[in-house]
Amino acid sequence: MDTFKKWFQKKPDPTPETAASSPEEGESAADSTPPPAAAGGEALDVSGTTLERDAPPGAAENSGGVAPPVAAVDSGTDAPAPEPAAEPRKKGFFQEAWETTKRIALTPVDPWFEKMAEGLDRTRKSLVGQVVTLFRLHQKIDEAFWEELEDILITADVGSEATDRVIDTLRQAVKQKGLSEPAQLLAELKAALGEILGRDQGSRELRLQEGRVNVVMMVGVNGSGKTTSTAKLAHRFRQEGKKVMVAAADTFRAAAIDQLEVWTTRVDVPLVRHKEGADPAAVVFDAVQAAQARGTGVLLIDTAGRLHSKINLMKELEKISRVASRELEGAPHEVLLVLDATNGQNALQQARVFGKSVGVTGLVLCKLDGTAKGGIILAIAQELQIPVKFIGVGEGVDDLRPFDPDLFLQALFSEQVENDESGTSKQA
Repeated sequence: MDTFKKWFQKKPDPTPETAASSPEEGESAADSTPPPAAAGGEALDVSGTTLERDAPPGAAENSGGVAPPVAAVDSGTDAPAPEPAAEPRKKGFFQEAWETTKRIALTPVDPWFEKMAEGLDRTRKSLVGQVVTLFRLHQKIDEAFWEELEDILITADVGSEATDRVIDTLRQAVKQKGLSEPAQLLAELKAALGEILGRDQGSRELRLQEGRVNVVMMVGVNGSGKTTSTAKLAHRFRQEGKKVMVAAADTFRAAAIDQLEVWTTRVDVPLVRHKEGADPAAVVFDAVQAAQARGTGVLLIDTAGRLHSKINLMKELEKISRVASRELEGAPHEVLLVLDATNGQNALQQARVFGKSVGVTGLVLCKLDGTAKGGIILAIAQELQIPVKFIGVGEGVDDLRPFDPDLFLQALFSEQVENDESGTSKQA
């Protein structure tokens, strides 16, 4: 790029004053040489300036250049009209290339969007990629087309209810807009998915209030990413300037407390813990007391992972919730169910059972970067209408972010072919 800049530099044309300052005839070359640098190594700053030796008088004639202007002689006649100003020089190829390069280099890129788009690659291929292929292969919209589209959506774990809604929406678009080619439906598909994901956007915000201890209970089955999600949320709240505390109420799983302690040390938040095998409700009681005494803004409770089919363990969650509510009005203020996206339809069943037992207020969908079943997020939004509040697409401490439906769809459809109004294809 620096080379381009040098090419675009234009040397200043010599002016009459510059020509007049050229050395007189007979003056030695030494007299016109710039003075040496001052003592002590101090040098004049001449960066960015083009230094040239002025040509001696008459040199222009000998070299074929333009001679210095001659003063007009008053001959008693009117002076000739001045020549019109020269048109501005058009940009050359290299200058245009340089300016284009600067525009591209200065365009901001959202690292989170890039990471999410990369993480959704397998879901993109199983869902959007298959749909795009279907649209290209079919020349007309008929019943065979609708059946194949239904199979693709079901296979991608979009769920039966969400699939029916998407196809009904597309059928209506075909009738109302007079569409005749499958390729014209891709934009309609994207809009239909957006309607499903865009429900209850206001409830995606966590119900946190200033001036109280906000209790957030984390629930889910073993292996869903619950403990790491708890630590990542603690890190996020701390980055937002909130005072955070974590309670280790997973007292059954071997080394669960030690794992959480490693994470809380990493993100620099205090941990309330008991010995392995202790009563989880007792841990929660002590944690609420400590949070109130220290003026904590957010108390995160990491509960033991349990199968949704184990009734006794689910009742224990209800007990933890009652203890928190008894010690602090309205607690728990949020119950976040952590789901593993790789479980597909099984995650949907988990959400149903946990929702009945402890009143889930939001979902944390993890491991979207490791599955082709990311369509489960549509099934959950359609069937349960529980808002997805956070998604995870990586193992880093910053890889858990609030769910943005528009950004999610943009990442899901990135690098795919969309149709413009004329029906021709272009890059999304």
